[in-house]
Amino acid sequence: MTSPPAPLIHVDAPARLHLGFLDLNGGLGRQFGSLGLTIDAFATRLRAQRADTFSATGPGAERALAFARAFAAARGLTGGACIQLSAAIPDHAGLGSGTQMALAVGTALERLLDPATAGRPTDCRGIAQLLGRGQRSGIGIGAFEEGGFICDCGRGDLPEVPPVVMRLPFPAAWRVLLLLDRQAQGLHGEPESRAFAQLPEFPAATAGRLCRLLLMQLVPGLLDGRLAPVAEAIGEIQRAVGTHFAPVQGGCFTSPTVSAALAWATTEGFPGNGQSSWGPTGFILAGDEAQARWLERGLKARFGESSPLRYRITAGRNLGAQIVA
Repeated sequence: MTSPPAPLIHVDAPARLHLGFLDLNGGLGRQFGSLGLTIDAFATRLRAQRADTFSATGPGAERALAFARAFAAARGLTGGACIQLSAAIPDHAGLGSGTQMALAVGTALERLLDPATAGRPTDCRGIAQLLGRGQRSGIGIGAFEEGGFICDCGRGDLPEVPPVVMRLPFPAAWRVLLLLDRQAQGLHGEPESRAFAQLPEFPAATAGRLCRLLLMQLVPGLLDGRLAPVAEAIGEIQRAVGTHFAPVQGGCFTSPTVSAALAWATTEGFPGNGQSSWGPTGFILAGDEAQARWLERGLKARFGESSPLRYRITAGRNLGAQIVA
């Protein structure tokens, strides 16, 4: 008699945009506070099956294998898994690739190798903390759990993932035009840590202004389905934070080409634009598909085919990761 096949876990983890920080001052005991949007454009997709040892194939395989071994060692799990990746979010582009890979791998292994978690919801915060993710922002964990527009309340004194305090659906008709610079890369790892250490003190008054923009303008705009107040609020938050980070990233935005494209979009009446995390990926909010296509055509005409920019139109994603056993 042949033995039944080993269980197979499929995980589809969506990319996210980091739309800005709220409070880099930290005077009230919590620092950072992130805004994020889950998007449909990119995802990390894998399937994992129990095996005697760990192996990984496909895009991002080396990173997945490192996360798998670290997770198993930390949890004291026995056995291994064969991980096959069919897609991976681009690395160091401001799209949350590391967190989504860590959560996808950790979720798969938790279900395959840890009988103590059988029947329980995925412990996303525990997985993230164990694998060193979510140290400044909880929006990647929120994107994995539920998707949509996400806000966390920042990091306090305890070494825990910043808790998500707000999750709202992103209007289905709205679109985001992504600007992808093939010749640039966002800060990460040790250079990122050094950059944070070199920043000047963030003005408390500016932090207060950004929190007010969120609560009194951005959130009501999302609830009412009105793009104008949302776009204006995100644009102002982006430029306040970008100006603060300018000394360590070479300007308000990392990529000069993306920066020029965003300046053009603003003059054309699309103020809801900026950079995701450290970039280089930029974004522009549009009211519908037609507006996004118009923006794409305009940018292609202005910057030409020789530009390092590539464009992708995406919708928001109001669902978290899809996990199928």
